[in-house]
Amino acid sequence: MILTGIGGVIGTLCRYYLGRWVTSKSSCFFPWGTFLINITGSFLLGFLYSLHIEGHMPVRLWLFLGIGFSGGYTTFSTFSYETIQLILNHHLRAAVFYVFFTAVAGLLFCWIGTTI
Repeated sequence: MILTGIGGVIGTLCRYYLGRWVTSKSSCFFPWGTFLINITGSFLLGFLYSLHIEGHMPVRLWLFLGIGFSGGYTTFSTFSYETIQLILNHHLRAAVFYVFFTAVAGLLFCWIGTTI
């Protein structure tokens, strides 16, 4: 449990700083930071799961990286909040794009991660 918590803290910090950095580089209203984080996190989780399930990753490392780090790094709550903000700010097309492509790309990148 401690390894999962430490991984979660590190993942959360990475998400925060990467999200801020990506947002600072973008001049549009679209939440590219969260999109990038959730897609890369999906890939990472798929890749780590594949290593773990094939016996190439010890359970403790899985708890730290797969559950802790990946769980702290990705963020469904921010994705949901940002989608609502897009809708409230009358960016309905961007909200639909965000929801659709986050789901599709997240699944695709998770699958790619499991196949590498």
